[in-house]
Amino acid sequence: MTREQVMTVVVKHLAEAVDGLDPANIDASRSMKDLGANSLDIVEVVSSSMRELKIKIPRSELAKLTNLDGLVDLLFRTVQESQAQAKAP
Repeated sequence: MTREQVMTVVVKHLAEAVDGLDPANIDASRSMKDLGANSLDIVEVVSSSMRELKIKIPRSELAKLTNLDGLVDLLFRTVQESQAQAKAP
């Protein structure tokens, strides 16, 4: 899975959670709050994205994030680690 695919998953869930948010206008350098998401929306976006990607990330790691790029990087890294472990004998 590529980083762009992970970004697509996050953007899809963010657009579903925030009314009136156009996926084409999402700037990954901004926070979800800046894009109109409230705290419940953010939890939903993160949990839906993790569920779709079949990964789990500790809340302590998630709390360090400041923008969408950070979230996508963390999710992508975790997906890569998960795939590497699945391939290991």
